[in-house]
Amino acid sequence: MWRNSKLLSYRFRLYPSRQTEKVLFQHLDLCRWLYNRLLKELNKAKAEGRKLSQKDTQAFIVKLKTEKPELGQVYSKVLQMVNYQLWSNIRSLSALKKNGRRIGKLRFKGQWFKTLNYNQSGFKLEGKKLHLSKVGAVNIKLHRPIEGGVKGVIVKRELSGKWFAIFQCENTVTPLPKNSKAIGLDVGVKHFLSDSDGRQIENPMFYMRSLERIQKAHKVVSRKKKGSKNRAKARAKLARVYEKVVNQRDDFLHKLSRFYINNYDVIAVEDLNIKGMVRNHNLAGKILDASWGKFLQMLSYKAENAGRTLVKVNPRGTSREYKHGELDRDYNASLNILERALAGLGRPFETVEIKPLLVAIPASVIVEAGSPHPLG
Repeated sequence: MWRNSKLLSYRFRLYPSRQTEKVLFQHLDLCRWLYNRLLKELNKAKAEGRKLSQKDTQAFIVKLKTEKPELGQVYSKVLQMVNYQLWSNIRSLSALKKNGRRIGKLRFKGQWFKTLNYNQSGFKLEGKKLHLSKVGAVNIKLHRPIEGGVKGVIVKRELSGKWFAIFQCENTVTPLPKNSKAIGLDVGVKHFLSDSDGRQIENPMFYMRSLERIQKAHKVVSRKKKGSKNRAKARAKLARVYEKVVNQRDDFLHKLSRFYINNYDVIAVEDLNIKGMVRNHNLAGKILDASWGKFLQMLSYKAENAGRTLVKVNPRGTSREYKHGELDRDYNASLNILERALAGLGRPFETVEIKPLLVAIPASVIVEAGSPHPLG
């Protein structure tokens, strides 16, 4: 069902001064301590046969400020969100257990704690400065305008050493204009996808193409002494290599999914069991590198926000049913996917436009141009 409002996240790079970064590190460490202390209290209560609620641990934070006065250095709402994070993790583990998954105990946080969550208050954006309560002003690079009402800001430090601010905003949206166009998409390994309008999108294989750099960075880390500053620097460099791969892949997937959402009312895809598919060790690396799951997830939430219809069909036999002549295997599959989706919607499948594959499109064209040119 289409909604008239949605939550969007805007991610911007932060450039804290050395002094401000020192304060941020202190706050992260205090939040890590609080998370572990609350978890310890929960474990103790369980061992004694007592039950504690989220409200109980929330009230316990006030008492802990006597035990550890340094907690007063951190904005109170940030401390409350540490408690919220703890209980969110507990609920997630409980849900997995109900679904039959084998789970262990919730782990204590080590030296790495990534986020400070300013929910609803404690932040203010003025020009190129983000003001954070009990931290101060931090330089921020706003590469696009923020739309909608800001509900909260999450300050995050990545393993690469970069800091980011993630603004959570509520926007009012309107559906895209209808155009009565439908398309079937068949994802694959050789090509990232083939569609029923005759496009084949090259598989960019960002991870595979960066594998040599990743392996070299891993070797550098392994040669450094554990706990040394040089090892920390090497690990940050390795994280930056991985970060680049993720950014390239996300950019590609966002632009490709946006193209189909902007141009088609109905988008048909296979309802794939990707977790099951990656058990095939011969294909697992290529499937994970392609990130089919993330692409389908992007299509899903963008379709919902734009008033489009995303239809998932049974994948069985779509690549083996040659109803449409001796066409390219993947192109034929995309036609079968579209036909099944339209049948489910009670719409006719028109065969007039079926033709041999029109054009193969390099992934670089999509990343640079933002749409599958020249057919887009």
